[in-house]
Amino acid sequence: MAILGRRPDKQPIPKLEPRLTALSILMMLVLGAVALRLYYLQIIETHRMADLADRNRIRIRRIPASRGLIFDRRHRVLVDTRPSYDAVLVPEDLRNRAATIRRLEQFIGDDHIEDKISQAEDDGLPSSEPVTVKERLSWDQVVGIETHQLELPGVSIQVTPRRRYIYGPLAAHLLGYVGEVSETELRKLPGYHMGDEIGKFGLERGWEDYLRGVSGDQEIEVDAVGRRLRVLNETPEKPGASVILTIDLDLQETAEEALGNQVGALVAIDPRTGEILAMVSHPSFDPNEFASGLTAAQWRQLMNNPTHPLEDRVIQGTYPPGSTFKLVDTIAGMEDHLLTRSTSFHCGGGLWYGNREYRCWRKQGHGTIGLVNAIIESCDVYFYNVGERLGVDRIAQWAHRLGLGVPSGIPLGHEKTGTIPSTEWKERRFHERWYPAETLSVAIGQGYVNATPLQLAQLAAEVAEGGIRYKPHFVKRIEALDGSTIKSYEPEVEARIPLTPEQKEILQEGACGVVNSPMGTARKAAIPGVEVCGKTGTAQVVKEAAGARVKEDALPWRYRDHGWFIAWAPGNDPRIAIACVIEHGGHGGSSAAPVVRDVLLKYFQLYPPSQPLPAGALAKASDTIKEHGD
Repeated sequence: MAILGRRPDKQPIPKLEPRLTALSILMMLVLGAVALRLYYLQIIETHRMADLADRNRIRIRRIPASRGLIFDRRHRVLVDTRPSYDAVLVPEDLRNRAATIRRLEQFIGDDHIEDKISQAEDDGLPSSEPVTVKERLSWDQVVGIETHQLELPGVSIQVTPRRRYIYGPLAAHLLGYVGEVSETELRKLPGYHMGDEIGKFGLERGWEDYLRGVSGDQEIEVDAVGRRLRVLNETPEKPGASVILTIDLDLQETAEEALGNQVGALVAIDPRTGEILAMVSHPSFDPNEFASGLTAAQWRQLMNNPTHPLEDRVIQGTYPPGSTFKLVDTIAGMEDHLLTRSTSFHCGGGLWYGNREYRCWRKQGHGTIGLVNAIIESCDVYFYNVGERLGVDRIAQWAHRLGLGVPSGIPLGHEKTGTIPSTEWKERRFHERWYPAETLSVAIGQGYVNATPLQLAQLAAEVAEGGIRYKPHFVKRIEALDGSTIKSYEPEVEARIPLTPEQKEILQEGACGVVNSPMGTARKAAIPGVEVCGKTGTAQVVKEAAGARVKEDALPWRYRDHGWFIAWAPGNDPRIAIACVIEHGGHGGSSAAPVVRDVLLKYFQLYPPSQPLPAGALAKASDTIKEHGD
């Protein structure tokens, strides 16, 4: 009989040691893995983990640098930078994206916020980086966002420097404008970020490296809804350098007002240095609109405007120079020993060449006329004869030496060189030979000849300086924040024409007679007490039929001739040279000369000549003076 409670089979109890050993090893492996992971995270990856943790409360914000100021020659501000209040949004801080966007749209009146965020995401912008959804907020919009901050998690106000062109369209083609950096520019240019401003045109583009400055950074602490609590660390931005121009603000304003609503251009140069004193192209545009961001409708309006306001007519407008080109003929003829003071030709109102009559502007002719009077009275027949004797190739060689048909070297983009024809040029351009009769048209600045206002201003300055031509420039120096000079721009002689004293005297006597002689063609440019010298020109737009003389007023505006006047003063000590063209303005003596006179009057008010002007000298010219010729 078995004893109660005893195992019937006498088998031994199983040992637990192997199982405990395996379990212990497993636990040690798990703990070891945890320890290694902790070591990796806390020791090796400590900085990265801390950074990831801080991203919920610490943000790095870039501080765009303020662009440098632009001053006129007397250190008056033309362009500055003002703060702009922009609405920015951090996508990762949005608790309810759709609701926040709808609420924000109520305050800023923009229904494209989602599109802007999506575009930033498509461009690879991290969700922790702010996206600018509205620039240049009004004060009411700023107050609305700030007072409803709790309803707008992830939204904040950012102060951004924005460009301001104080005088609007004044000198717009010279100053240029800025715009937001494009994707193409971001790929090509290091140091720029999305939303940065960059020079797009004119001075703003050419001097971008000096004007842009260096951006800074701010390390800020934010709360759970992205509101800034405090600045933890800051690297201040470095504003751009200032640019001092050669432009005189008062003279520029006078030139703009003198042109008024007329289509055309004017440029004034100091013939002693090549400094540009005023530069106007009409119609103009307001660069502030570009800095704010043009809408598609505004851009279409500018591009479709038949008067082409974006075209800088000073360097891009090419026109037949008309009778202003007779100064080129005169220099070429004298240098090639074909002309002297005593050289004369008979003008009976026209010159028969081949089977056609080439007419003079004065129907009854000028009779027998010498060189000086031919310049004063702008006799076409005289210069037909000069052109025939020179030939087109010699005319072209001297025109190029005088700066026509070649780049001026001004540091602005898209300058046109104009056209000075020659036998080789026509063969290359049209695959045709040159006909001698065509030279007669070239001699009076018609036919294939065209030039820019800047080139003709240089011609005037070159004659005024007795054959010395300076490279045109419009920046005097670059200044650092402390006022020290970073870089200065000195006068640079571009060419010298070896004019003899007698040749200079002939040119001076003829050009000054154009304004001051009773038979001169630019008497409206005369200023009592100041000897003004110059040359008028009328550029034919539509060729007249043989034997026809059509009155200018009878033609539609777009078919009327262009009016030119180039000038310099004072004659005995030239300090300013000007070229002005009025598109479809008719005779240069009646359209362009009064504009130039207004600019000269202002110049001598600002910079009086060595001899004081007589009383009343700076009064407006009488419009009753009868003009002669072109």
